[in-house]
Amino acid sequence: MPGMTLTIRRGGTPEDVAAIGELHALSRRSAYRELLTPQELAEITVACQQEKWTRRWAVEADTHRLHLAVRGDSVLGFCYLGPAGAEEQAPAGTGMLNAIHVRPDAIGSGVGLALMNTCLAEFAALGHHQAMLYVVSDNTRARRFYERGGWAADGVTRTTRIGPADVPVVRYARPIS
Repeated sequence: MPGMTLTIRRGGTPEDVAAIGELHALSRRSAYRELLTPQELAEITVACQQEKWTRRWAVEADTHRLHLAVRGDSVLGFCYLGPAGAEEQAPAGTGMLNAIHVRPDAIGSGVGLALMNTCLAEFAALGHHQAMLYVVSDNTRARRFYERGGWAADGVTRTTRIGPADVPVVRYARPIS
């Protein structure tokens, strides 16, 4: 794969959704191996993630954007974004970055940065002036990644479900220029 061009493309086919379900399970099990118990990690299966993404995409395809980072035939990462929900009490024109996940063996290769830049450009194209995201509080690697990208914690915290576990998350925000 070295030397092959990284391509970011819009996704949404059933094959794309299956691929991101697989990658999401792999990414979560790697990223959260220090944060969740082995039993909790074991419940984050490819089949479960594929089913969740299939259901989610069926409902959100008209309002959300899915992009895949591919090199050759390999999906190395994905990002998923849409409008901020009413529960965020965000001003009009606020987008929500719902996910950036990169295959563990591609972390540090620029895939995540390419996906983040794609999201920022997509938010601008959609007319958003601000974006938000949630990141697991104890995921220091992800938090550093977002902070380097201009995101900052805004003081909002909540709990979210990852597999069978409820974990604390912190909200980050940044302007879209």
